[in-house]
Amino acid sequence: MATINQGMQELLTCDGALCAMLVDSSSGMILGQIGSGVDMEVAAAGNTEVVRAKMKTMRALGLNDVIEDILITLGKQYHIIRPMARREGLFLYIVLDKAKSNLALARRKVQEVEKDLTV
Repeated sequence: MATINQGMQELLTCDGALCAMLVDSSSGMILGQIGSGVDMEVAAAGNTEVVRAKMKTMRALGLNDVIEDILITLGKQYHIIRPMARREGLFLYIVLDKAKSNLALARRKVQEVEKDLTV
C-alpha cells in the first residue's frame, strides 16, 4: 500500500509525465500533488466539474456503470482522470507530454497506483 506522496511520485515516473494530483471531487480540493506544467488549482477545479458532469450524464442516461478513466487528448498533451474505485469522490489526474509518453503504459500505471493507494 502506498501513501499519497508515494503514489504521486510513482505517477511522475511515467514517461512524459509533467504533473499529477489526487483530488476530492466533492470539493475540488487537492489532497496530493507533484510536478508542474499546469495551474494545479485550476486543473483540480475544472476536472472536478468534468467528473461531476460525466456522472450526471450517466445517471440521466440510466447507465448502471462506473467510470474507469476519462482521457482528454490535446495537441501536445494527454490528460488522464481516474476516479478511485475504493474511495468514492476521489480521483487521480495526470498530465503527460504527448510526444514523450506511451498512453497505454500511462493508463496502466495510473490504474496500478489507484489500486495500491491508501488515503
